[in-house]
Amino acid sequence: MEHLIGAGCSEKVIAHARAVAWVATEYTDDEVVDRSLIICGALLHDIGRSESHSLDHAIIGGDICRERGLPEEIARIVERHLGAGQTAEEYLQLGLLPRDCMPVTLPEKIVAHADNLVKGNGEIHIEERMIKILDLPKNKRRRTYRLALEMELFRR
Repeated sequence: MEHLIGAGCSEKVIAHARAVAWVATEYTDDEVVDRSLIICGALLHDIGRSESHSLDHAIIGGDICRERGLPEEIARIVERHLGAGQTAEEYLQLGLLPRDCMPVTLPEKIVAHADNLVKGNGEIHIEERMIKILDLPKNKRRRTYRLALEMELFRR
């Protein structure tokens, strides 16, 4: 929490981060899962909201983690947590620097999925998330649902 507080994150962002970390723990019972890495990444996933509440907060957050000397695995979890990830082309279309921010590793996927299952500081069902993203392009909706199906294999 000290990194979030030190970066200037609001209590609302910190409460959300705690909720995401709590949901993420539901996916950490398998021996192939690095529980501490996932919890740390989940707690820090929105650190970029200390500077922006736009889509660029994920990239900003990854950069903040690197500036603070945190492990690269944490920085990648933070910058790859949006929905089911963002391609470099999708960021470019949004007028942002093109950076491939697709979750690849299991911790990256678990944190992205856990974030999809939290609204504010409360857990929601994937069906509710899917309804909330109906306005997104079909490929992004599919990606989000496929990520959910893949991650449910690890749920306690």
